[in-house]
Amino acid sequence: MARQDFGDLLAFLAVAREGSFTKAAAKLGVSQSALSHAIRGLEERIGLRLLTRTTRSVAPTEAGERLLRTVGPKFEEIDAELAGLNDLRDKPAGNIRISTGEHAADTILWPVLAKVLPDYPDITVEMVIDYGLTDIVAERYDAGIRFGEQVEKDMIAVRIGPDMRLAVVGAPAYVAGRTRPMAPEDLTGHDCINMRLPTYGGFYAWEFGKGGRDVNVRVEGRLAFNTLPQILKAALAGFGLAYLPEDLVLPHLIEGRLVRVLDDWCPSFSGYHLYYTSRRQPTPAFTLLVDALRYRG
Repeated sequence: MARQDFGDLLAFLAVAREGSFTKAAAKLGVSQSALSHAIRGLEERIGLRLLTRTTRSVAPTEAGERLLRTVGPKFEEIDAELAGLNDLRDKPAGNIRISTGEHAADTILWPVLAKVLPDYPDITVEMVIDYGLTDIVAERYDAGIRFGEQVEKDMIAVRIGPDMRLAVVGAPAYVAGRTRPMAPEDLTGHDCINMRLPTYGGFYAWEFGKGGRDVNVRVEGRLAFNTLPQILKAALAGFGLAYLPEDLVLPHLIEGRLVRVLDDWCPSFSGYHLYYTSRRQPTPAFTLLVDALRYRG
């Protein structure tokens, strides 16, 4: 294989994985025209079409799928071996990509990174805020952070936070003059602020439990968001009831800016876990971060 083929193969793998010349070019730091030229050259040399291009999408052909499946893992092995050379450094080094929700990033991940990173200047961390249940293997993340119940059984999971509770809250101005809900089913008579989850393509069903009885309620209201801070702002402004992490709303409850309802229907559940594939060979930098994040409460 000619040396230029290696660069062209990397270009192909980037486009095939991203499904977009624009995204792949941004990831590789090259122009779209250069990327297209490289892949055309590779296709001409092997005499097969590797990508099917339309005005809206890019997808591998049968030959492209085979190349992606067979060659892709070999380049990943090379990347892993190169990263393994960091073992020879005096201090851990390398890049770590983590998929996480905003709340976990703010309350757990960032405080640890702010404490650890100053002592390890050769470690870089890419934190991607994502409320979907991202496939960390397919998206080439080193790890993800989710609630314990959301982690797939074939993953290695490390607890990084205590058990949690959610709280149904609303502004005093909203609650005043309305009948307070006494059971989850009563929420159907209230304006509720919805949370959209991209993984399921719909709104989060509020989950409750009491005395061995579990209840999920599909709530309705005038507002919906895909981030917790916006939901909190809407609740504080009196637009309805919200279902949010207890620690996020506690200061507002103490100051009287929010009122809590259905407290006895909000049980504790498993808190945040960092998870990663068992097939991953942890680098010293990754091992350091996992140990720093590990919950010891």
